[in-house]
Amino acid sequence: MSVTETAPVGEPNPGSPFGALFASLRPLLWGLGGVSLVINLLMLTGPLFMLQVYDRVLVSNSVPTLVGIGLLALTLYLFFGVLDALRSRVLYRVGQHVDETLSARALAISTALPARLGAKGRNLRPVQDLETITQFMSGNGPAAIYDLPWLPFYLALVFLFHSLLGFVALAGVLIIAILVGLNELACRNPSKAAAHLRARRTSRVEEGRRNAEAVFAMGMSEALSKRWDAENSRFLTDQRHAADRNGLFTHSIKTVRLILQSGMLAVGALLAIQQEISPGVMIACSIITMRALSPVEQSMVHWRGFVAARQSLERLRGMMALPLFGDTEHELPAPHKTLVVESVYCSPAGAANPVIRNVSFDVQAGDGIAILGASGSGKSTLIRAIIGAATMIKGSIRFDGADLDQWSPAARSEFIGYLPQDLQLFEGTVAQNIARFDPQATSKDIIEAALLANVHDLITALPKGYNTPIGSEGVALSGGQRQRIALARALYGKPFIIILDEPNSNLDAEGEAALAKAIMTMRARGKIVLLVAHRPRAIGAVNKALCLKDGRAVAFGPRDEIMRQTLTPVDSKKTAAA
Repeated sequence: MSVTETAPVGEPNPGSPFGALFASLRPLLWGLGGVSLVINLLMLTGPLFMLQVYDRVLVSNSVPTLVGIGLLALTLYLFFGVLDALRSRVLYRVGQHVDETLSARALAISTALPARLGAKGRNLRPVQDLETITQFMSGNGPAAIYDLPWLPFYLALVFLFHSLLGFVALAGVLIIAILVGLNELACRNPSKAAAHLRARRTSRVEEGRRNAEAVFAMGMSEALSKRWDAENSRFLTDQRHAADRNGLFTHSIKTVRLILQSGMLAVGALLAIQQEISPGVMIACSIITMRALSPVEQSMVHWRGFVAARQSLERLRGMMALPLFGDTEHELPAPHKTLVVESVYCSPAGAANPVIRNVSFDVQAGDGIAILGASGSGKSTLIRAIIGAATMIKGSIRFDGADLDQWSPAARSEFIGYLPQDLQLFEGTVAQNIARFDPQATSKDIIEAALLANVHDLITALPKGYNTPIGSEGVALSGGQRQRIALARALYGKPFIIILDEPNSNLDAEGEAALAKAIMTMRARGKIVLLVAHRPRAIGAVNKALCLKDGRAVAFGPRDEIMRQTLTPVDSKKTAAA
């Protein structure tokens, strides 16, 4: 299922997070419906009070009657105010409950989508979509929706007073309903386009901040600003079209409402002159009709928020329905024997054409395998497929005979250590980064990982040692220091499979020696190490090699044998001449 092919909003799947959430909220939502019933009955206090004043108090000139019905109206208004405030408070807390229930999963999906869907996943914003939903639910929009079903009830009351007044009110309501439907049709596409472009604008800002140094050094600001202006112009155009159309129908509805209000008074006055109704009925019917239309007008005021929340809900339900993490109902123990890659065809996340074609190999506990090949041969795509971050087209990757999807993300952290080529550290302390922000991490395990990566002395030399805070991209550290701390993070917890993508790209000779030693140590402990590297020192710590060319495995076997097959001998005469 794609993120746009979702089930209808009103029919949550009971097995989905939304289904469970709505099931838990259903009694409360029905209770709010009961409160709304009482609130709408109490809204008749005004017209009934006016009816009694015109038809009883003014006719009898009775001050005690006026005082009596005035005190009764005051009591009913106070009761109405309490219930209306209670409904608003409960709706606000419902919005907060939705956020508390789904925010952790929305964040998990937000981090998983780019790995599974590539560029398409990076443009999706599940956390922001959840915020849009909760903001709408915490506002006044849901209260107007609760009041809308009572519109026929108010119209029926007007019909009871006089059929002609009822038909006038019904005609006005039908005209407004038509305008509401036209507004929905006219604004739907521009609103969706504006929402899509808003997400792209956010991505552009994040992209610029992430590459700020390159932008500054190479003078790219002007070119990026021009691209921003072009996309921002399209965004503002779509947003303006949506606002203009919504404004047109909103003001049209307001105009119809004012005409209807005066029309009800005019028809009522005509009927009163003909003595078919009393003046009190004329005033009461006018107030009741305006009360019937009040939720419609409030809905139009909050229409943009409702549309945004509905679109966010559709996207979020679609994203939460995606099989990002697999079925982990019966989770397996962590693997500790083999990794088997069999006839794998895969592509970068979100791409359709395979980059890796028919690659097979297997490694046992204690093996280290160097994955070799020229740039663009598919090395990084292959290891991303192993960790589940590439699109599998055909074939299988099995850990002790089981697919990776049979373990939850939390369980995978126990047996997979990964050092990506484009490494990132998170805002927090050095210790938190090494421990992968595990709240159960012990100092012993953190220090052991740091010692394996030979970064312990470097860390203790920092101002606060392991408690030294670093920025979201490790700005307080050099490239080599960040890489070694990231290596310690990959080794934390002594995972069974350790995947290192160009782990020595920023390392000096001391760092490379520490890396080689760490690989040998982990292999001696029965771990599997997959290494993408070109420098001989790191490759010397493994016992097997896989050579890729144009996405295909051209050689696999013992390291020394593969190195002899794939390395081109150096022509000593040409070297001397050079």
